[in-house]
Amino acid sequence: MALSDVVRVERNEAGIATVLGILKQRFGDRFQTGQAMRGQHAHTTTYLPTQAPDGVVFPESTAEVQEVVRACAAHRVPVIAFGVGSSLEGHVNAPGGGISLDTSRMNRILAVNAEDLDCTVEPGVTREDLNHHLRDTGLFFPIDPGANATLGGMAATRASGTNAVRYGTMRENVLSLTAVMADGEALTTGGRARKSSAGYDLARLLVGSEGTLGIITSLTLKLQGIPQAISGGVCPFPTLEAASRAVIATIQMGIPVARIELVNALQMRALKNYSKLDYPESPCLFLEFHGSDAGVAEQAETFGMIAEEEGGGPFLWTAVAEERAKLWKARHDAYWASLTLRPGAKGLSTDVCVPISRLAECVAETEADIEEMGLIAPIVGHAGDGNFHTLALMDVDDPREIALVEKFVARLNRRAIAMGGTCTGEHGIGQGKVGFLREELGHGVDVMRAIKQALDPLNILNPGKILPAE
Repeated sequence: MALSDVVRVERNEAGIATVLGILKQRFGDRFQTGQAMRGQHAHTTTYLPTQAPDGVVFPESTAEVQEVVRACAAHRVPVIAFGVGSSLEGHVNAPGGGISLDTSRMNRILAVNAEDLDCTVEPGVTREDLNHHLRDTGLFFPIDPGANATLGGMAATRASGTNAVRYGTMRENVLSLTAVMADGEALTTGGRARKSSAGYDLARLLVGSEGTLGIITSLTLKLQGIPQAISGGVCPFPTLEAASRAVIATIQMGIPVARIELVNALQMRALKNYSKLDYPESPCLFLEFHGSDAGVAEQAETFGMIAEEEGGGPFLWTAVAEERAKLWKARHDAYWASLTLRPGAKGLSTDVCVPISRLAECVAETEADIEEMGLIAPIVGHAGDGNFHTLALMDVDDPREIALVEKFVARLNRRAIAMGGTCTGEHGIGQGKVGFLREELGHGVDVMRAIKQALDPLNILNPGKILPAE
């Protein structure tokens, strides 16, 4: 299904012109309309067409966000929240023009409550900023999507990452938040208590709403204690299916693995060349264990036995921090490493998630599709959650290649849904997957549309995302 079939937002030229004047007068140099700045605030990560906003504003407080939203609401102009632009499904595109609201100046850490293992931050704080700030407290924030994303953006897309198998996703780690709604009013969804049964769970409604229901201006997050000991390593396997079976066995045996990442042979080749790793060019699992010295050693040994039963190994692991850092830096650079497999090409990065028992089957069928279609598409995934990604490389100037890759992605999405999974484990819907939401949720889309209509009747908050055109 082409984007033109599902993403349609009309421009309000008169309203946009009026709001540009209002914001320029109010924010001065903190409001920019230059072409380069506007282009940087549209979607440029993958092949999706860039749809730039008409202006970019840099607020510094919740009150200033309210001013921007009220001006846009008064003149029916779209407003799109922007973190660092690392999202992958066209979330920050402006199909109807309007204002990009850049939260980078809202980057204060407002409170750290070490005794309660929580903190409150503004949306422009990145995960690396927060963990650097926490380094002397013995605490850390575990959600790690790879990119140094802002915490506001991570909450808006319900991000997760390599640590999710142990620590969960943003859904489980946001205690409460403050958001500016479409009428300009600020909503706070709760306090710092670890549980509540007071009414609707508004925090969970806004986490993952991709800026379509409100603009997040602060978050209260759970923190974790830094483990006494951490070990990690790489284990090769003869086939991707064997590696997937090892993942399933590890999870089903209850081994408290912190990270268990899957890469296929093609992805491993790219990592070896790009990050200068000295590991076999075969399907591999990257693992990390958290706990006591004895605990992480026992967990590593148990996993080694599981791997051996599946024909894998040897499992090469280490507790040396520098060696582990190099390993995970290479894993996080998988996107850039993959682009070296076909210089000049761009990638369509897509992800699905299935029940853990179906992971091996889904991965095997996906590899078969890649071979049948003649694609270059390495596979990497947060396998402990049943979540994996492919990066299909293509010439974005060749309509035939684009059509072939879109066919591959559609087949992958529908396979995951048919297996009781989802078309997106952590990338979100945005524009790129808007055509598959009804296939996954059915009548749920109508309920979501009713919520959107109730909270944003003028459709000014990030329009053209999540919900397909009626």
